[in-house]
Amino acid sequence: MRDTDSIAIIGGGPAGALAGSILAQCGKNVLLFDEKLAWEKPCGGGITYKALQQYPFLADAGAQSNPIENCELISPSGQKVRFHMQHPVAIFSRRELNGLMLERARQAGAKVHHERVNRVSRVNGEWQLVAAEREYRASYVLFAAGARNPFRSQFLSPISASDLMVTAGYFIPGRGSLMQIQFLKGITGYIWVFPRADHVSAGIAGKMGELPTIELRRILEKWLEENGYRLQGARFYSHILPSLRAQSFVTLEVSGDGWAMIGDSAGLVDPITGEGLYYALRSAELCAEALLAGRPQEYCASLEEEVLPELRLAARISRRFYAGQIFGDSVLEKMISLTASSATFRELMSDLFAGIQGYRDLRSRLYGILPTVMAEGLAGTLRRPWFDKGGLAGDPVVE
Repeated sequence: MRDTDSIAIIGGGPAGALAGSILAQCGKNVLLFDEKLAWEKPCGGGITYKALQQYPFLADAGAQSNPIENCELISPSGQKVRFHMQHPVAIFSRRELNGLMLERARQAGAKVHHERVNRVSRVNGEWQLVAAEREYRASYVLFAAGARNPFRSQFLSPISASDLMVTAGYFIPGRGSLMQIQFLKGITGYIWVFPRADHVSAGIAGKMGELPTIELRRILEKWLEENGYRLQGARFYSHILPSLRAQSFVTLEVSGDGWAMIGDSAGLVDPITGEGLYYALRSAELCAEALLAGRPQEYCASLEEEVLPELRLAARISRRFYAGQIFGDSVLEKMISLTASSATFRELMSDLFAGIQGYRDLRSRLYGILPTVMAEGLAGTLRRPWFDKGGLAGDPVVE
């Protein structure tokens, strides 16, 4: 690419905005298109400690996020445990997060267009982008427009229903300081409550085809009512997220001659947790670095080295996580009981939420701590009758 060539980015969410700011800051002519710009996307909005360390400007935007240190996990049977996370999760309103990142892209020199791109085609070796009122030219196109990216079918096969997750939820007025996750029997997903700075994002996620959206909504509303959340003044939403199967990650394509996809558009979402913000940011960074080096093909190589092994493993173990058995109990029930009984296991869970414990070395860590975890669980069982119901000082709250 020549320095005078322009790079078009379709989608102004975190992935598109970060790619735009990196490229523009290094002197590239960046055209960034988004029909909505900063908007309240239906998701939790949690930024992990790993992401905050990788992108310090997010940690510096403290007034725009709500740092959450305490988490409550609830098993399908109703067993609850609350524990302190060693590294807080910064929970952003997506309107605030998108606005922050778009402003960084503008300040770096990207030209942000509040327009919908209706058509993309190759003309004489250049990309022609047709918007509502005018046309644009670019030498390279980045797609960052989410799982429903209307251009995906032009370059690749559409994401199949088996590789999607349905979410439904509410933005509820109010504030909170507790992140809650309720696992559900028979659903590959969960209910979440993420307190943002000025409202609460509460939702439910499940694999497409398991239950209709209307049934997911009914389950969520019943749970919210039973747990004291009032929906007066709340806004409903529904959304689609990628949740690729293991075989889909094996054949995944994210780029071609003169184009690439990043973030949700590329399907880069954790199939177990549904977490996609870190992967959106990291894929944008890797793609921008490859373009700046003049070697766009290195984007795929970087994903293969760093990102895809983790997501492929998550896809392989997702079904066992939600429906598997261990030690005579379900994985979910055992995970929550171990979190309640073992300080060592709580440290592991805290590192998982922080994003600093990956899947690839999770098994070896589990094997290493298993004797300690079992000893702590046994000690807790033996000592409990001699103390009050709440346990020892510093123990998690268990119900």
